Amino acid sequence: MTAGIFRVCLVVVTAIINHPILFPWENATIPENEEEIIHKMRAHQEKLQLAQLRLEEEVARLEEEKEALKQAAEDSQQQNEGRLAWDLWSTLCMIIFLMIELWRQDYLDSIPPDSPGEEDDLHSPRITFQGINLPDKVTLSHFYERCIRGTTGDAVRTREFVEGFVDDLLEALRSVCNRDTDMEVEDFIGVGSMYENWRVDKPLLCDLFVPFTPPEPYRFRPEVWCTSKSSVPLDLQGYGQIKVGWVNEDSVNCICDKTKLGEDLLCLLHSKNQKIRPNSKMEDLLCLKDSPFLDMDQVMKWFQTALTRAWQRISRKYEFDLAFGHLDTPGSLKIKFRSGKFIPFNLIPVVQCEDSDLYFVSHFPRGRPVGAPASSTHWFLSFAVYERHFLKMITKALPENACHLSCLQIASFLLTKQNRLTGVSGLSSYHLKTALFHLLLARPASDWRSKHLESRLNDLLRFLEKSLLEKKLCHFFVGNQKVPNTMGIPEVFRQAEPLNLFCPFVLQRSLYQKTVDSFYEMLKNASTLISEYSLHIPADHSSSLQKRTLL
Repeated sequence: MTAGIFRVCLVVVTAIINHPILFPWENATIPENEEEIIHKMRAHQEKLQLAQLRLEEEVARLEEEKEALKQAAEDSQQQNEGRLAWDLWSTLCMIIFLMIELWRQDYLDSIPPDSPGEEDDLHSPRITFQGINLPDKVTLSHFYERCIRGTTGDAVRTREFVEGFVDDLLEALRSVCNRDTDMEVEDFIGVGSMYENWRVDKPLLCDLFVPFTPPEPYRFRPEVWCTSKSSVPLDLQGYGQIKVGWVNEDSVNCICDKTKLGEDLLCLLHSKNQKIRPNSKMEDLLCLKDSPFLDMDQVMKWFQTALTRAWQRISRKYEFDLAFGHLDTPGSLKIKFRSGKFIPFNLIPVVQCEDSDLYFVSHFPRGRPVGAPASSTHWFLSFAVYERHFLKMITKALPENACHLSCLQIASFLLTKQNRLTGVSGLSSYHLKTALFHLLLARPASDWRSKHLESRLNDLLRFLEKSLLEKKLCHFFVGNQKVPNTMGIPEVFRQAEPLNLFCPFVLQRSLYQKTVDSFYEMLKNASTLISEYSLHIPADHSSSLQKRTLL
């Protein structure tokens, strides 16, 4: 206890002694190193100021980099916004262009444009169908009664005479041909305008298909364009090739033609009378040299020779002469009477396409169509038999005395007269018939009454004008799902891509120019031609025709 008190007292005494009040500063001793300490403190202060300056510079630099990064981000955002705006503008322009194109197509459906377009460099007059005045109902009815209907009776008599003679001629042809080595000729088939009851052009001309088949043991194997796996050129669409092969080519090969069988041995695939000729040349079967495909030129030479031999056998039975109408079309024949009159007709050798009513045509009596291939092994596929059946079927569904054939006859008359005035163009009567077929399915049956002749003729010519301006007229049977199934069109042709009959106009600009000019010239001359070929209509007869038209 005493020691603790002593220690406290010692501390208090020491503190009192060392307190600065008791000893003033002027009596205190100054350390010798004070200036050195101050100098160090100033140096340290300067270092701190330098460090502060460096930090400020670093902060400023970081601020600048931050501003630069921010500006770059803003620029990038602006670029993205500009690119997005450009993409939106491009899309909007594309939508506008598509809407304009759709509107233009609708406009063409209702009102055809004034000219075919600048892309074709056409310099034809800017005349549309709206600027053409066709004859009225009375004039058309009178023209049809006086100039067209009268040919119907002559057509029937001409058909009967030609058919009787051709029956005799083909029978003689079969007798002069070797049935074991030569082609076999079948009965003829009447096709075309004469058998569809709308031909108006004279002289009256019958077109007859003559199917032929190869001798046994050969057969024809048609190959059409729409069954090919590879893309077919445009000029070959609508055509096909005919391969000559063996009857049992797809079956197991027989060895009876490769080895000698004994007299007591028989082949189970071939009969005793069936001759096997493994060494026969394909040229003997009217094929192209070194090719298995049937050649049109070879067929035409064979047919011309066979017809000449057949006529020599039966010529003494008749009191007229038979001559070939054109050397380049061997089936074009002409019966010449002693009085100077003559009856032309066409025998066209054809090959049947499988088991259908389609036929491959060897030649064209009225010249090769526009765009036909130069190859002699590509045959044109004809739907003529189906066309005849369709007209028969549709006539039964139409009202009595319907005007569909009258429209076709008047349009064909105008086209024929125009071709004689300005020359043949790319437009043919087959195009007129195709356009009529499309209209027959598009319009109800009641629209084809006889009183609507003027309106339906206008529709036909308008449809043809629209097709010409668009350079597109689809084949009626190929790729057309609207054709009734009762027609029996093979499914491969129903499912095929539509076939454009005006495709040659796309490549042949000069032909297209001539065709369009000729068409508009025909429209302008329509009233004049009909008036010139019509008799004067008396005032009283005009009223009677008007009453008949309105019935």
